[in-house]
Amino acid sequence: MKIAIGCDHIVTDIKDKIVEMLKLDGIEVIDCGTNDFNRTHYPIYGHKVAVNVVTKKVDLGIVICGTGVGITNSAQKVKGARVVLAKDVLTVVDAKEKYNANIVGFGGRIVGLGLMYEMITKFIEAKYLAKNDKLISQIDNMIKQENYDSRIFDKENKKWDEGFYN
Repeated sequence: MKIAIGCDHIVTDIKDKIVEMLKLDGIEVIDCGTNDFNRTHYPIYGHKVAVNVVTKKVDLGIVICGTGVGITNSAQKVKGARVVLAKDVLTVVDAKEKYNANIVGFGGRIVGLGLMYEMITKFIEAKYLAKNDKLISQIDNMIKQENYDSRIFDKENKKWDEGFYN
């Protein structure tokens, strides 16, 4: 099992703890960042995780930001990413079994670390029941083009570097 994980600067400590826990479970982790607490642009990390998932470099993805809303939405915009914003185990399992979700997102300031880890464990264990292939294909095709190029954030990164958002 190989998992990509990404976060924004608000929850770097939580992401690092999850990485540690997954590695103790023998799971290979690709840490897409961010890796510090300097203010950053969360869509970059949601996009990185989603691209790793949809290009099959990893099996699953995890995205975390303060509420989970922003980074989950950014990951969801990558063709082939099926993302669930999770707050309970039932939703996570349902998303995997019925919709073949491949990325789980969390609000690191909303969901406690213990519950988050339990949801991740259940997400990994759950299997797609292969009952919604047509629906999933239709959902995946709502995004017409592959958008895996990380240069889509060059303009925003330049603004960050110039202090526009500070």
